[in-house]
Amino acid sequence: MKGYHMSLKRFAGALAMGLMLSMSGAAAQTPTSIRFTLDWKYQGLHAFVFWAKEKGYFKAEGLDVQIDQGTGSAATVTRIASGTYDAGFGDMNAIIQLAGTKPGEQPVMVYMIYNKPPFALITKASSPVKTLKDVVGRKMGTPAGGAAGILFSSLAKANGIDPSKVEIVNMAPNLQEQMLLTGQVDFSAVFTVTSYVNLIGQKLDPDKDIRWFYYSDYGLGLYSNGIMVSRKLLTEKPKAVAGLIRALNRAMIEVAANPDPAIALMMKVEPLMNAGLEKQRLVYALRTHFVSPETDKIGVGDVDDERMVGSIKLLVEGYNLKSTPKVTDVFDRSFLPPKEARVLKLGM
Repeated sequence: MKGYHMSLKRFAGALAMGLMLSMSGAAAQTPTSIRFTLDWKYQGLHAFVFWAKEKGYFKAEGLDVQIDQGTGSAATVTRIASGTYDAGFGDMNAIIQLAGTKPGEQPVMVYMIYNKPPFALITKASSPVKTLKDVVGRKMGTPAGGAAGILFSSLAKANGIDPSKVEIVNMAPNLQEQMLLTGQVDFSAVFTVTSYVNLIGQKLDPDKDIRWFYYSDYGLGLYSNGIMVSRKLLTEKPKAVAGLIRALNRAMIEVAANPDPAIALMMKVEPLMNAGLEKQRLVYALRTHFVSPETDKIGVGDVDDERMVGSIKLLVEGYNLKSTPKVTDVFDRSFLPPKEARVLKLGM
């Protein structure tokens, strides 16, 4: 009987140990939850985020990613800084502004997407505004608080133009192209990815009927939207950050190579979208803002430190920021996959 009781105790002990190991294994397999905010309402250019979720790339990295619509690329920064979201798609320039006013509160960008900023001045192809200097003495349309409008002063000064000699006309964002086309303003400061498709929606060919002056071609080599994370996620769960970036990078490469199935996926996410227009938006963003000679050299996702220093200086001076952030205060490349895995090739 004594041997029987000893065997029973050993059996019970082994069972308890097995249960403990099983529970610890289950805990280790519990996915890390990440609340992710987009920069705006669902659009075709967001396809890579949903592609990563649909294809199981997040799950393979041990992540459970909740994707929500945004209210603006700058708002992504405040959403993450407030702790409401862990990560998101938003504007580097807004990160720099927060870092320059409230150091230590800003999120950190870990994957740059808009290598060229989506800011431009547009005018009708028939307009007398044929060069940048032709804006002097004319009316510029811009929504109040629009980033392109706010940065116009810096653009003008960088090109020897007195910004006070341009009349500013504010309007609602949805009226911007309409007021240009009806002649109420001579040119407009726009967020390119939005205006390009809006113009197509108004039965125009934006490449032929509209003249574009991209800020990046006139001395404002700013970066713009990319993937940013909270400082809390960065420090407490660095493996989750690395996994998030691996998943999104893989999705970005695949979507760029073959946009059609990605747009079909977005139609399931938001059936009210116009598939044709959203594909055009995605393709336009890829070829105009995501891919550049710089990304050919350093790969998508990374930044050039010297260029970033110049961007920070421009924003510090333009917004009279209290302090000048370092590149490492706003961007962390340590989570990027190898360069050879970040080659963006367009398949359209």
